[in-house]
Amino acid sequence: MDERQREFSFSHRDFDFLRKVANQRTGIVVTDEKFDMFYSRLSRRVRALGLQSFSEYCDLIKNEKSDKEVLELVNAITTNLTAFFRENHHFEYLASTLIPQLLKRNAASRRIRVWSSGCSTGEEPYSLAMTLKENVPAGWQIDLLATDIDSNVLAKAASGIYALDRVTGIPSQRLRRWFVRGKGSKAGYVRLKPEIRQMISFGQLNLMENWSFDEMFDVIFCRNVIIYFDKVSKAGLVERYADNLTADGHLFIGHSESLFKLTERFSLIGHTIYRKTGG
Repeated sequence: MDERQREFSFSHRDFDFLRKVANQRTGIVVTDEKFDMFYSRLSRRVRALGLQSFSEYCDLIKNEKSDKEVLELVNAITTNLTAFFRENHHFEYLASTLIPQLLKRNAASRRIRVWSSGCSTGEEPYSLAMTLKENVPAGWQIDLLATDIDSNVLAKAASGIYALDRVTGIPSQRLRRWFVRGKGSKAGYVRLKPEIRQMISFGQLNLMENWSFDEMFDVIFCRNVIIYFDKVSKAGLVERYADNLTADGHLFIGHSESLFKLTERFSLIGHTIYRKTGG
C-alpha cells in the first residue's frame, strides 16, 4: 500500500513494536509480509480512539496501565477462519472410531471430556457437540469446553447464531435436527437448538499464558493454531496438551500442521490425528 494513500502514518518502527507486543502476548510469529495487514486491521482502532498516527497508538499501549488496548490489538490481528465440520475426516474418525473406544474406556464414569482450544466463532465446538450428541448414548455426561483468545469471537460463538450461507455445507437432515431457522427480523439466519448450545462452556484463554485444568481431557482439538507460533512455543504448548490429556488421549491438529520433531509424547495415527503415548 502506498504511504500517500494511508489515512494514518505507519512506520516500520511502529510495526516492529506492535508485532513484538502481539508475539509476547500470543506467541504468534508476525512476518514482514503482515505489514499491510497490521495497518488495515489496526487503523480501525486508531480511528476509533481519535488518534492521528500509529506512533500515538504505540504510545497509548506503552503507557496503558491496564491491558484493555492490548486485548483489542490481539482481537484485531488474530485470524479467525473456520467452518462447520471443517476437515470433516476428524469428525468422521471421532464418530466411527474414537467415540466407540471412549464408550468402552469410560464405561465406569459414563463421562467424556473434550476441549476445543481455538474455537473462533464457534463452528468447531458446535460441530463437536453435534457429533457427540449423535453418537453418545443418553445418560452420559459430556463436558465440552471451548476457548479462544479473542473475546469478540467468543461472544459470537456463544450466541449460536449464523447466517444461512455459513451452514450451506451441512446435510439437510442434520440441519433440520439441530438448527432453528430465523423468522421476521431474523430471516436469513439460523440458531443452534438449546440442547446443542447448552453442551458447551465458552471461555477466554490465552494458550501462551499459564493455564491448567483440574481434570484431564479425553480429546483436544487445536487446529490451525500452532502454525502461527515459533518452534519453542509450539513444543511448549504440545507438552502442556500432553500433560492435560488422559492416557491414550487424542490431539487433533490442522491440515497444514505437524508434530514432527516437536515431541515424543504423541504418535501419529491418522491424517493430523495423534494419540498420547508417552508419559
